[in-house]
Amino acid sequence: MPHAALVHPPRWLTAGQLHPAPAANVRDWLFDQGSLTRRLTALSDNAFSVTPIEEGWQTLRADECIALGVPTGSQGWVREVYLRGHGEIWVFARSVAARGALEGSGLDLHQLGSRSLGELLFSDRAFDRGAIEVTRYPAPLLPAGVREERLWGRRSCFSRGELGVLVAEIFLPALWRHAGVEAV
Repeated sequence: MPHAALVHPPRWLTAGQLHPAPAANVRDWLFDQGSLTRRLTALSDNAFSVTPIEEGWQTLRADECIALGVPTGSQGWVREVYLRGHGEIWVFARSVAARGALEGSGLDLHQLGSRSLGELLFSDRAFDRGAIEVTRYPAPLLPAGVREERLWGRRSCFSRGELGVLVAEIFLPALWRHAGVEAV
């Protein structure tokens, strides 16, 4: 993957800033306030799984630092996974949390393994979900196996006290095909 500093950062937009707006069935997925894990589990008739790609301490991207309210160049925990339905890769997810806020928070992200972070965040009522923002995700920031231009992505920050967990989900063509959605 190219060095993130050399790639134009995603331009995240709220629903009101998004012009032209995508088709209603795409908006339904992008701005759904519920758990994506639960929605994918239902769509796959319980044939849902999480495949960890990479996780560990890294320097967060500038757009992530801004969203988390931490100085540019801050260290954080980065978790990248594939969300699968019937073994097919449907979503690439990247979740980040600033090191200073995460350490001592009681949230142990490195022990999730193949469990869904989203399910954990939605089951803990102490977390509040911020606004959903969407973008056409930059292809160079995607893993090589799913790298495509103009894929729809969304992100939101889940907060509990000082801790913010920024969750970005990039919707891949296999999901749209399975859901019967034309996602141009």
